[in-house]
Amino acid sequence: MNQSFTQMLINYAPLLVLFVVGWFFGTRHERQHLAQLRQAEQTLGHIVVSSERFYRPKLAADTQGELVLGSVVIAQDYFKMIVARVLSIFGKNLTTYETLLDRARREAIVRMRTQAHAKGYNHIYGLRLEVTNVNQLGSMVEAIAYGTAVHSIDDTR
Repeated sequence: MNQSFTQMLINYAPLLVLFVVGWFFGTRHERQHLAQLRQAEQTLGHIVVSSERFYRPKLAADTQGELVLGSVVIAQDYFKMIVARVLSIFGKNLTTYETLLDRARREAIVRMRTQAHAKGYNHIYGLRLEVTNVNQLGSMVEAIAYGTAVHSIDDTR
């Protein structure tokens, strides 16, 4: 009995250690990414983003609209994929997948705002978001955010 337990421990301990290490570093990386997103969103907060379909801001003289876009592909760590598979068996919400989608959308919008800021625009309207799975496992998603950037004289903030 004692020998079989020791043998089982020897066989499965490396797998368990790798699983815990993967969870630790995956969670740490996700937290760092979310902190970077919060900081970038605050820095670029002066750029107004509107998803209203027929909204047109008051444009400054001699300004033209320009397409700006942000694109990102974000992958999920294997630990969270396993947790999502187990939760899906029981019909639970896949919060691990929701956070992946949230991070992808936010990063795409930050990249779009960064492009608008680099070109001197202060307003983006007609925002559209597209999100798609990159692989069949659902562990990687691509998010694209695009809109029309202009220099506006609206005082919306």
